[in-house]
Amino acid sequence: MANQLLLMCAGNSSHYVGKNWAANFVKHYLELQTHLSRKYDYQWAKYEDYKFISDWLQFVQAVKAKYSIVNNNIYNFDKIGFVMGIISSTIVVTGAETRDKAKLAQPGNREWATVIQGICAGGWTVPPFIILAGKYHLASWYTETSLPKDWVIALSDNSWTTNELAVE
Repeated sequence: MANQLLLMCAGNSSHYVGKNWAANFVKHYLELQTHLSRKYDYQWAKYEDYKFISDWLQFVQAVKAKYSIVNNNIYNFDKIGFVMGIISSTIVVTGAETRDKAKLAQPGNREWATVIQGICAGGWTVPPFIILAGKYHLASWYTETSLPKDWVIALSDNSWTTNELAVE
């Protein structure tokens, strides 16, 4: 596209943008900057469509009106499982003479944790419910941490939720 714009402006096809044109373009405009991109799931991205969200909210409003549902009776709960100790890509500064890519050693420990969170449309939240793998609670989880007192730490064999934990 940049070459097409240049052709339109210059009027001949002998001019082409250079390999650094994008970086130079960003440097030229102070309001622009670069960032590292992050992975983003396509299924999540398509649900950020304005029309989809607008239609959904209209549907929710209609259901609330039809059944006289108040905000204090609307909740959203979600759970996420994640691996603790996984290193992600990052920018690393090295000496100019370094030719190899920088490497970060990944610890062998790959413990999972699950967190269940909830929010009420009335404006309050349910404290997080954290599930770790294990059989016994460690005192240090409660004495040597800055976790709020109302957060719950629970245990299961594999850090996944169970029917018993769901009742808690």
